[in-house]
Amino acid sequence: MSTPADNNTAALASKALFVGLGGIIVTALGLLFTDAQVIAMSWLVGVTFWTAIAIGMLLLVLIHHIFDASWSVVFRRQFEHGLASFKWLVLLFVPLLLASWFGPRDLIWSWMNPEHVNHGGYTVGTDVLYLKKSSFLNLNMFTGMTAAFFGIWIWLSARLRKASFTQDVDGDVAWTTMNRCTAAFGIPLVAFSLSAAAIYWIKSLEYHWFSTMYGVWFFTNCVRGALGVGVIIAIWLYNRGDFKGILSKNHMHSIGMLMLAFTVFWAYISFSQYFLIWNANIPEETFWYNIREYGDWLWVGMLLLFGHFFLPFFLLLSYRFKVTHHIVRRIAYWILAIILVDICYNVLPVMQDSHGHPEPFFSMKLLWIVTAVIGVGGICAWSYLKSLPTTKLIPIRDPRISECLTHHE
Repeated sequence: MSTPADNNTAALASKALFVGLGGIIVTALGLLFTDAQVIAMSWLVGVTFWTAIAIGMLLLVLIHHIFDASWSVVFRRQFEHGLASFKWLVLLFVPLLLASWFGPRDLIWSWMNPEHVNHGGYTVGTDVLYLKKSSFLNLNMFTGMTAAFFGIWIWLSARLRKASFTQDVDGDVAWTTMNRCTAAFGIPLVAFSLSAAAIYWIKSLEYHWFSTMYGVWFFTNCVRGALGVGVIIAIWLYNRGDFKGILSKNHMHSIGMLMLAFTVFWAYISFSQYFLIWNANIPEETFWYNIREYGDWLWVGMLLLFGHFFLPFFLLLSYRFKVTHHIVRRIAYWILAIILVDICYNVLPVMQDSHGHPEPFFSMKLLWIVTAVIGVGGICAWSYLKSLPTTKLIPIRDPRISECLTHHE
């Protein structure tokens, strides 16, 4: 028999699906009003943003198991439901592949078209920097690697979800052991795949650029995004009554400390990347930052500096802010918004005018980014809400559940 909570979840799932499909349709209709490249780049931003959050959830579940953590058991179950989005994200990525295979090859990634003319008058096919990378940067490899990335994430997610959900039924501790083994080989697999995905999908948009820290930058945004969504979900469940007597201030303080830690880590990685490139002063590297100091992109960079680090850093130093639901939820929303801006900062400047200047950030193209993010996000929310009622609210037979429910600092 369905409960009122189940009926409410089903209604929310239907609304999320409606919103998601609406966002997708509106974004597709944008092809009638603006350049196809704008729509394609906006879709890349939307899919990458939500895929990053799903990867962060996968990593947090794997890290939970490898450390045999106790306090995070109740959060883990919600992340496991979030992993259901991967099979839909791969479908949502397909239009980008189809556009590359059957549309203009350089619509998104210029290196896919050897005849694409770079600034300076030379083509990709005659560019020595591309020729050195051509065994890696080609459409067949790109397609195969993208399929491999999603295959790894979907496979690991299925193993983790099956073991966790089945343990709710039979209580066999062997499922915990299985997930620890999955975490042991899963963490290196996810580390490699997320780094390669960031390089293929985002960094290769400007294939001349070099950075040895790009994968770690993407990793920090993945985890920060997942933590933010985890906080929002937990508070939503608490306000709905599901988490009453389960979620305590100690849980919120612990996840808040993780949010603070990864805020500092993001700043460390971003500063280190900028400092190393500035200090080396090699044109093949500095151009990436130079074009992002033109026009309103300079202010976007300042927004990242103060909004991605200083603001959440000082707010999350406060114990009260970490454990007060309405405050930490607003911090989580802010972090998610600024992660989206960070991805835009990495993707959109590739669209340049004839003088090599990036198109303004504050323009109508932001509308299509919003619709793309809403479209993909609605499908992800729908997949989470469809998974939520399929098993227990918390892992009731996890060996660490008692420690979790009595967690203290």
